Amino acid sequence: MSAQSLEFPRYPTLSLRERPRAVPAEETFSSEALLKGRREILIRHGDRIYRLRHTSNDKLILTK
Repeated sequence: MSAQSLEFPRYPTLSLRERPRAVPAEETFSSEALLKGRREILIRHGDRIYRLRHTSNDKLILTK
């Protein structure tokens, strides 16, 4: 996927205070809770399957 095909929300006329806020902390999930000790999991989103992988460099990678 090229960088040009990605769409990012734009807020050209909104001040920082008017922009949508981040997800509240109580609505977040730890990676440990999602992975449950595994190195990767599959996530169904609509009719697609994504792979969330915990790398040896302690990073998370989500791929289609």
